[in-house]
Amino acid sequence: MSEPLVLHPADNLAVLTARAAAGDDPLGVGTRLVTPVTAGHKIARRDIAAGAAVLKFGQFIGTATRTIGAGEHVHTHNCGFAKPGQGYAIGADLSVAGDAIPQEPALTFSGYARPDGRVGTRNYIALVATVNCSATVIRRAASEIEASGMLKGFGNVDGIVALAHGTGCGMAASGRGFDILDRVLWGHATHPNIGATIFVGLGCEVMQIARMQSHFGSAGTDRFHALTIQDTGGTRATVDTIKAHVAALLPEVNRARRTEQPMSALRVALQCGGSDGFSSITANPALGVASDLIVGQGGTAILSETPEIYGAEQLLLRRAVSDEVAQKLIRQIRWWESYVAQNGGSMDNNPTPGNKQGGITTILEKSLGAAAKGGATPLRAVYDYAERVTAPGFVFMDTPGYDPVSVTGQIAGGAQIVVFTTGRGSAFGSKPSPTIKLATSDRLFALMPDDMDLNAGDIVSRGVGISDKGRQIFELIRATASGQMTKSEGLGLGDNEFVPWQIGAVM
Repeated sequence: MSEPLVLHPADNLAVLTARAAAGDDPLGVGTRLVTPVTAGHKIARRDIAAGAAVLKFGQFIGTATRTIGAGEHVHTHNCGFAKPGQGYAIGADLSVAGDAIPQEPALTFSGYARPDGRVGTRNYIALVATVNCSATVIRRAASEIEASGMLKGFGNVDGIVALAHGTGCGMAASGRGFDILDRVLWGHATHPNIGATIFVGLGCEVMQIARMQSHFGSAGTDRFHALTIQDTGGTRATVDTIKAHVAALLPEVNRARRTEQPMSALRVALQCGGSDGFSSITANPALGVASDLIVGQGGTAILSETPEIYGAEQLLLRRAVSDEVAQKLIRQIRWWESYVAQNGGSMDNNPTPGNKQGGITTILEKSLGAAAKGGATPLRAVYDYAERVTAPGFVFMDTPGYDPVSVTGQIAGGAQIVVFTTGRGSAFGSKPSPTIKLATSDRLFALMPDDMDLNAGDIVSRGVGISDKGRQIFELIRATASGQMTKSEGLGLGDNEFVPWQIGAVM
C-alpha cells in the first residue's frame, strides 16, 4: 500500500494516496479502519482532542468535533468548520513574492493582433443577446449558419458563438446588478478573441445597446453591429437579417492572420471545479507554477471565486503590493460573509457533496487548494466582477464559486485562455476563450479521456516534480494560445456556459 502523504511537519493528519480497506492500518499506529476510506481522504497522525485545531499544509482547516484517535479517518463526521482568524499581516511576504517571479527569456505565441493593442487567441463572430427575449433568435441564427455551410472556406474564422442569457429586463436600471451585466456584455462584444459582434435586442428592454456605448465609449465598436427584433420585423426576419450580416462580415473577419506576439499579452483565467483531496496536492500547485511563469513573461494570471479562497485570503494578503489592493480584497470577503448570512447560509456551504466524497471536509480546506493556483508572486490588483483587467502580474477578480458564472466574469475581463483543474471530473468548456482541463489524478484522466487535456496525477503516482508539471502546463497554455484545439473545443462546449452573475431583485 502507498504511504500516506504528510504535507507539512505541523500537520496532525496525512492524506491517503490509495484506497484503504476496512481493517487496514495505513499509518501503522495500531488503529485499524472501521470502514474503507477512499484515496484523497485524511487520517489522523496522532490523537486530536475535541475542540482542537485540525491542520493541513500547516494551516487551520477546522476543529475536531470530538476526540479523534491516531489512525482514525478525519472527515465531516469528526471535523467541523469554524470561522478562521482574520488578523491579516498585509504585505508581510511581499519581498519573498517578488523573488518568486521567474526571470527567463521572453517567449512568444501565435495570436491575432487587434487594433486596440490586445491579442486574440481565437477569432470568432459573436451574436450577443442584450436580453433573454432575443436568446432564441441568436441561437437559431447560429444553428442555421453552422448547418448552412456558410463558414466553409473561411479558415481563419473559428465559428459563431451565441451568447444568450436569462436577464436584461425585469431588473433595476441602475445599481450593481445592472453594472455587472453591462460589463459582461460589453466585455464579450469587444473581447480580443472576437473578430466581429452583432448585438441583438428585442427593442424595449432595460439593457439598451446605446446606453452601454455611452458608458464604455467607442473603443472596439468598429467591429460590431446592432439590431432589434421589433425594428427588424419579428423573429424570422431577424434570424434572416443576422445571417445576412454574418455573410457580409465573414470576408473581413477572415482577413485576420496569426502573427508572433509576446506572452506578455496573455491574460489567463485560473479555475477549479469538482475538486477533490488531490486538487491541492497535484493540479492546483502545478498550475500555480505555470501562473508564476506567465507572470514572469509579463502576462497576467487571474484568480477568482471569492467564496473558494475564504480562510486562505491571508495567504494572498501577505503578498499584496499595497494596502489599497489588500483592502479591496478584504471588502469583498466581508461582502460575501454578509451576503451569505442574509440568505440564511454559511460560507461552509460551499464544498459540494462531490467535493466531500473526494476528501474535502470544510471550505477552509478547499480554499487552501484553490489559492494554490495563484502561485507565489505578488498580488498586483483586485478587480470587481467582469471589470476590465489591465494590470500585468498575479491579480484577483471577485466572482462566485459557481464555475460558469466565474469564468463568464473572467472572460469579460479579458482572459483569452482558461485553465481549469478538476478532481471529480468536469465537462466544462467556454467560448470565446478556450478551456484547458487538468485532471488531479491518474484515475480521472483514464476515466474521462475525451474531456481532460493533461494529467497531473503523476505527481503522486510517479513522483513527477510540481515544477516540471507546471512548466508542462505553461507550454500547453502557449500551444493553446497559438491555436491548438482543447478537448472541450473538440466537443463543442461553451455556448451554454455563458452565465452572467445575477444580483438584485427580479421585477
